[in-house]
Amino acid sequence: MSDLAVSPSLLTSPMAAPTAETPRMRETAEKFEASFLSQMLKPMFEGIDTNGPFGGGEAEGTWRSFMIDEMAKQTVRAGGIGLADTVVSEMIRMQTEQTQVQPGAVA
Repeated sequence: MSDLAVSPSLLTSPMAAPTAETPRMRETAEKFEASFLSQMLKPMFEGIDTNGPFGGGEAEGTWRSFMIDEMAKQTVRAGGIGLADTVVSEMIRMQTEQTQVQPGAVA
């Protein structure tokens, strides 16, 4: 049996060096995470009746999708679920790979 060894590549940060596009990438990734969370939250509210003493009636049903979208955005502003971090890392990695390809080379 051989001894287990840790690869040096595992000790380096998965994030590439920041680029000029990083703030825009972060914004795009956070919008993506909010959209994802919104889609995950929608089924939670589908069966809720809007009538009754504390229901909002037709107006609640009409504006519910906006409320869900804002809940998702607020969740992202509060730290989210980590999806935006992964998306930004992947965008930077893809951008780094793209700049490393030589002009005229087929990728």
